[in-house]
Amino acid sequence: MSGRGKVIKPPMEEIARGKVFKPSKYFRNKNWFLGVFSAVGFWLIIIGAMVLVFWLVELLTGPTGYMAAIWWPLNFWYWLITLCILIPYLIIYPIYIRSFEYSVIGKSGQTMPEIYVKKGLINITRKHVPFRTITNIQSVAGPFDRLFGIGSIEVETAGGSGSSYQSSEEKLEGLTFYEELRDFILMELRKFKDPYVTGTEVVHPEEEPVIRMEDGLEDEILLVLREIRDLLKKDRK
Repeated sequence: MSGRGKVIKPPMEEIARGKVFKPSKYFRNKNWFLGVFSAVGFWLIIIGAMVLVFWLVELLTGPTGYMAAIWWPLNFWYWLITLCILIPYLIIYPIYIRSFEYSVIGKSGQTMPEIYVKKGLINITRKHVPFRTITNIQSVAGPFDRLFGIGSIEVETAGGSGSSYQSSEEKLEGLTFYEELRDFILMELRKFKDPYVTGTEVVHPEEEPVIRMEDGLEDEILLVLREIRDLLKKDRK
């Protein structure tokens, strides 16, 4: 009787998450830079447009003095409104980035059959993208990403890639080792006999050694992914 009603709670969080790594601090720095860069860029556009308009007016009608009269009020109100938006952004966005979690390796050190992604502060989203449903994977590094030495991995699945909108199913952003991670996921995808599964088929992976890791976080994950990348490069030669 004493055993009835007893609830057994397995460690579901460890099973779901695996060994977690997060975006690099350079991702935060890039977004700070983009915020300030955008504010200064809009200011230059407004000032340039204003100078051009008043120059044309004075060219046609002669000196008016309007530009000197409007210069300081325009600058004051622009930067007041901009700072009211920019300062909260510079504070809140890094907190939002810290909520990101990615994982491809389980707590046991074995490769998970999926990609785990967590994002959000208020509405928290946890996604599990099985390898067998992935139809396309690509690494992306724009000009500002390359400036800060980071990149992203975009993943499309059998269900998501068929939509009318060209967007990735999931995105792993702000990683310094994005190329190693891409090669790692590609290697896992190639374990499956049919790379073009629809997501509803049952596909059994081929028997290959499973990569194991010692206890650790981002540094150890990066080390393993770099070793995998080197092995893939040797195979291609």
